[in-house]
Amino acid sequence: MSTMTSPRRLGGFTLIELMVVVIVIGILAAVVIPSYQEYVRRSHRAVAKADLAEYAQRAERYHSSNNSYSGFTLPSKVSPREGGTVRYNLEFKGDGATFTIAASPQGAQAKDSCGKLSLDQANRKTAEGTLSDCW
Repeated sequence: MSTMTSPRRLGGFTLIELMVVVIVIGILAAVVIPSYQEYVRRSHRAVAKADLAEYAQRAERYHSSNNSYSGFTLPSKVSPREGGTVRYNLEFKGDGATFTIAASPQGAQAKDSCGKLSLDQANRKTAEGTLSDCW
């Protein structure tokens, strides 16, 4: 007597199951990658803000010794100073009584919503984006 048995399913995944996994991974990547990139831009902006604050303090020390901001120069024209990829170009503009230090984003950092950041002798901070979000 011969009995017909139904074919047993072998271990593995069906094409449908595999496609569902690929779609879920694609959706997660579409959400996670831009969020991570924004986090990286924020961290690079924090380094530039620290450089601006440090250089403003150096300018104040120079002013207290020379009674003028004229002649002060930045120790570095880029941020970060440690080397590697330049994220911001730094620029100092000053006369005897006032100064402004600006950080202009470069490369991939140019996509940062805050854009150009600046700081002056009165500790006034500016940004091309929303000031409370950028500083």
